[in-house]
Order: sequence, then structure tokens, then C-alpha cells
Amino acid sequence: MKTTSGELSERKKQILKTVIEAYIETGEPVGSKYLMQKAQFPFSSATIRNEMAELEELGYLEQPHTSAGRIPSESGYRFYVDSLVEHYDLTNREIAELKSALRSRQTELDNILDSAMKLASSMTNYPALAVRPHAAGLVVSRFETVPIDTFSLLLVMVMPDGSAKTKTVKSPRPVTREACTALAAALNTCLSGVPAAEFTLPLMMDVEKYLGAYDFLANPAIKRVYEVLAAGDVGDLRVEGVNRLLSYPEYCDFDRLKDMLTMFEDKQELLDVVASGKVPAIGDDIRVLIGRENPLGTMENSTLIFKPVKRGGHTVGAIGIIGPTRMDYPRVIAMINELSASISELMDAGAAHLPALGDGTDNGGTDNG
Repeated sequence: MKTTSGELSERKKQILKTVIEAYIETGEPVGSKYLMQKAQFPFSSATIRNEMAELEELGYLEQPHTSAGRIPSESGYRFYVDSLVEHYDLTNREIAELKSALRSRQTELDNILDSAMKLASSMTNYPALAVRPHAAGLVVSRFETVPIDTFSLLLVMVMPDGSAKTKTVKSPRPVTREACTALAAALNTCLSGVPAAEFTLPLMMDVEKYLGAYDFLANPAIKRVYEVLAAGDVGDLRVEGVNRLLSYPEYCDFDRLKDMLTMFEDKQELLDVVASGKVPAIGDDIRVLIGRENPLGTMENSTLIFKPVKRGGHTVGAIGIIGPTRMDYPRVIAMINELSASISELMDAGAAHLPALGDGTDNGGTDNG
């Protein structure tokens, strides 16, 4: 009996799942003989052939050559990821290795992401990527102020990843401790969590109104905040293990490999895809782009799997894997989930080790100009 997309019989699902997992493992087209002998299906060879032919008609399988077996199509992979992938439990050894490799005294997001990226590449044998967000999404979580002298104060901006950036604010009038306290309260009320792109005139007027008698601090302070957000993190993508692509026959074509290497070198297009926030999520906030689902034509034979890394509700980065469409989806998804959770755990624990606010220490670049 023929079925429509999304209404596959249990037998078709079983056959499709087995074909995909066999192709992922071997890279060779899968035929009915394999399913009879290796998978030991309790169906006749004629039944299996008919079911595979119907799966091909429905667009889930493809036959590269008339006499060859079948291989999964992009639609087949998508159905597999959405409906057939079973939960993959990392072994205790794998989890221990992940946590041990990431655990350190470092609380800087860059260091943690670099370690996670290298670990993901080595444990999956696929290239891994780590992404920091665009400036458009950069915000300050909390503001603190410290008096320096009669006409200046230190503005401390705590970022979502726990790092702190400082700027010296010059005042046209004498600065009292009361003025510093009022400025911190005004900025936390009006500008906390607001990206630079949303710094509007009404918002600035709100800060002035909140400051009351100390409104002379509004303009120089807002200018310093804007400088940090607008010129801070303009987006960064790093890739580890590009040479691992050579392990897969999908990238033996020189032109295809060259295009992939160019994409990794230029980075911006790939960064835009990951940082756009437009990729639909499946369970546990994982994003999966299979073949031509990728907006980059270079990746029409590849899969990109990534997951945002968050702290305090803010996206502070992403960790991901790129490889052939015949990827080990259950294990890669489990690995990315575990890494993302471990990174968040480390950042939360590391917050206790951050320098005390107001001691003049700058974790993100001090500017006394």
C-alpha cells in the first residue's frame, strides 16, 4: 500500500532507517540483499524491493545507477532526523572525557569554545566550528560605577558571558558618590539588555529623566556604552579539523573540496547562517541543515548541525559540526548537546571566579581615553 509523506507505515520506516544507517556506515548503496542478510528482516526479498521502490517514489530514497542499491535522499535524511533518530546515550567514558577536557580555571568564553570545538572534531572525525555572536546582539547585563576623581568615573559593563569591559567617563561637572550610584541605577533600568541598534533618542531621554539632577552624566556615559557595543564583538567563526573532510569520498572531487575550503577561509557566509537565528530548531534547541536546506550552495552535499550556547537567557556563542549528509546523526546530536550543556555549566561556575567589580580590572579591554 502506498503512503503519503509523513504517513509511512512502520515497515517502510524500519526499512528507511536501516538503509540510512547502513549507508552512513559504509558509504555504499544499499540493496534488498543486504537487508535480507545483514539486517535479517522478516520480509521476503520481493516485499523489501517493493517497499524500497515506493520509498524512492515518495522521494526518501534515490538509486544512483539502475543496477545499484538505494541511497538516502535529502528528504530521507530529514525524515530520519525528525522522526527516526533514536536517543543516543554517550558512554560514561565519553562524557568524562568531554568534561575533563573542558574543565579548567579559565572562564573566558573564547577559551572554552576553542576547547569544545577541538574536542568535538577529534571525537566525531568531522570539522567542528565555534561561533561568537554579531555585535547587533551584544548587550550589557549589568552596569556598575566607581568614582575615580572629581571629574571622572569608571563605568564597568558586565557582559552576558561573564566578562567585564570598562570605560572611563569624563564629566563636565564634579562627580559625587551619589551621582555614581544614580548613574548605575539609570543605566541598569534603561539600557540593560538593550543592543546598540536600539539606542534611540527617546531611550536616551529616558536615561536623562531617570538621572534627574545628575542628567549631565547621561550623554558621556551613553556614548561610552555605545562604543563598547558597536565596536565590540563583530562576530567570529573558527573551524577545527578541516583536513578531516579528506576522509570522506564525498569530498574527493577537487572543485567541491576547493569550494568548501574557500567557504571556511572566508567564514562570513557561514557565520551569517549560524548567527541569523532563522534556522528552525528540533528537540533540545539543535539546528540541523541537510544538503540543499543550507542556504550556501557550497554545502549542497553536506550537513551542518549546531546549537546556540546560552548564559542567563542570552546567546553568547554556538558550537557545531559540518560533515557529509551521511553523518552519524544520533551521536553528533548527542555530542553537541553535551558540549553545549558543559560549556554553560563551566561559564556559570566560572562567574564566581570573575574579578570583583570596581577593582579596576578589565576582562574585555580597558580604554581610559
